[in-house]
Amino acid sequence: QQSNLTSYGATAMAIITLEAFAGMWINAFLACVLCIAWVKKKSLNSNEKILLLLGCSRFCSLCVSWVYSFLSIIYPNYLYVHTILQLAVFFQTFFSHCNLWFSACLCVFYCIKIASFRNSCFIYLKVKIDRIVPWLFLGSGILALAIGILAYDIADKPHCNNRNSTAQGNFWKANIKMDKHFFPSFFLAGFGYAASFMAVIFSAVFLLFSLWRHKRKMQTNSMKNFNMEAHIKAMKSILSFLVMYSINFVCLVLEMVYVTKKGSHMTFLIVVFKYAFPGVHSLTLIFSNPKLEKTLLKILP
Repeated sequence: QQSNLTSYGATAMAIITLEAFAGMWINAFLACVLCIAWVKKKSLNSNEKILLLLGCSRFCSLCVSWVYSFLSIIYPNYLYVHTILQLAVFFQTFFSHCNLWFSACLCVFYCIKIASFRNSCFIYLKVKIDRIVPWLFLGSGILALAIGILAYDIADKPHCNNRNSTAQGNFWKANIKMDKHFFPSFFLAGFGYAASFMAVIFSAVFLLFSLWRHKRKMQTNSMKNFNMEAHIKAMKSILSFLVMYSINFVCLVLEMVYVTKKGSHMTFLIVVFKYAFPGVHSLTLIFSNPKLEKTLLKILP
C-alpha cells in the first residue's frame, strides 16, 4: 500500500508540474504583453487592467500551489515546520480567491459594458463602470485577504504541528489526520467559489436576455450589426467561464468528499482539473482577444 501511495505521489507530482508550468507560461505571457502595451500606450482600458491582474494572480497562484505540492509530496518534513504550513495555506488561499474574484469581475464588466437595459441603475453602472473597476479590485483584494487570514488561523492549530508524525514513512497517515481538520478551510473556499460562481451565472443570464431582446429588434434589419457581434463574443467568453467554473466547483465538492482517500483515481482527476483551470481559461481569454491571439501566434514559431 505504501508503494502504491508513493507511485501515486510521483505521478501526481509529474502531472502537477506539467500543468503548473504550462499555466505559468500562459499567464506570464498574458501579463507581459499587457505590461508592454501599458508602457507603449501609457494607459490601459478597464478590460486590459482586469486581464493583467488576473494573469498576475494566476501566475502567483500556480507558483505557490506547485511549491506547496512539491513540499508536501517530496519534502513533507520541511512543509510541516511551524509557520511554513500556515504561510503556504495563506498565500495559496489568497491568490486562489484573487483569481476567482478577478474572473468574476471580468464577467460582470462584460455584462455591464455590452448588455443593453433601460433601467436607470444599469445605465448609471454602464456610465461609471470604468471608475467602479478599481473599487472592484480593492473589494476583491480585501475579501481574498480576509479569507486568507482565516485560512491561516485555521492552519495555525496545535494538531497541525505533530512533528512525530511527519517522517517520510508516516507522511500519508499524518496528512490524512491533518486533512480532517481542514474542512473549515474547504468551506471558506466553497464560499469564494459559490459567490463568484453566482456572479458569473447572473452575468450570463443578463447578457443572454439582452442578446435575445436585441435580436428581436434586429430581425427586420439585414445589415451587419456590430452590437450583436459584441453580444455574441461576450456571451461565448462568459459561457466558457461558466463551464470552467462549474468544473472547478464540482472539483471542490469532490475534494471535500475524497480528502482522506489519498491515491484514489478520483483524487488524481481532481488534481488534473484543478491545475488545468488557470492555464486553459487564460488561453481561452487570449484567443478571444485579437491582439493577444496575434501576438501569441507570432511568437510560438
